[in-house]
Amino acid sequence: MGMPTDIGIIDTMVGFPSPDRSQVYKFIQPHLRDEESKSFSMPAAYMFKDVPPEIDPEADPVAVVLMNMDAHGVERAMVNVAKDDREAPRRAIRDFPDRFIACAELDPNGGMDTIRLLERLVADFGVRAVTTTPFAYRVAINDARYYPLYAKCVELDLPIFVTAGVPGPRVPMADQKVELIDEVCWFFPELKFVMRHGAEPWEALAVKLMIKWPNLYYSTSAFAPRYYPQAIIDYANTRGADKIIYAGYFPAGLTYDRIFSELPDVAFKDEVWPKFLRTNAERILGLS
Repeated sequence: MGMPTDIGIIDTMVGFPSPDRSQVYKFIQPHLRDEESKSFSMPAAYMFKDVPPEIDPEADPVAVVLMNMDAHGVERAMVNVAKDDREAPRRAIRDFPDRFIACAELDPNGGMDTIRLLERLVADFGVRAVTTTPFAYRVAINDARYYPLYAKCVELDLPIFVTAGVPGPRVPMADQKVELIDEVCWFFPELKFVMRHGAEPWEALAVKLMIKWPNLYYSTSAFAPRYYPQAIIDYANTRGADKIIYAGYFPAGLTYDRIFSELPDVAFKDEVWPKFLRTNAERILGLS
């Protein structure tokens, strides 16, 4: 049978195109030291050769995203509403609540201010997940500064999507070593923790930890389907069908055309596809 075409896909990582992509990544700029990286509009541009183009300033970014979703069978997309200097995600949530799911990208350095911000975003936008990028905040996954945020996610029953593995941008990797997740899962067994952005080169360890910890998951964000780690595909096809969640990287680094031209060639078993494309996300985000 292969990949189904009528599943109503849930994409757990979607952004909005911008006339100036560098503004989207300005929070990473202070950590870049080499001159080539400073010149990139997308901080990992050396890795992504077909980055979607910046849009015309007159174009409506929400309409552009919806058009791409409709063209490829994506029913719902998770978008970040935490940045108040970008109006498109918040407008998308308010105008199209049946198509967009609110998440909040949060910096653990804010302490209780970060916790209060999360509470406001849950009240105002119905946030259903937290996301965070340890390398960008120079805070390790198991650092004490993350613990109030992890605890709040448990209290609110929100999953947290955490970038893990060697970062694409040219910044130190130490904060995102996959081994650090083990301690977090031990201390917060109720926390739904989702690895983002590959977990490479520790994908075998990521699988071992998912077998060990019931609430540890993996999303396929930031990888073209032809580059999904083989260890993740094998795990999904054996005992991990409930643990692997689809996420794209549109429009940060990949077009939907490329993603969905390659996705049918991923060697998932027939019974894995519905879980991967929809039902795992439904369950973890509390949508079903």
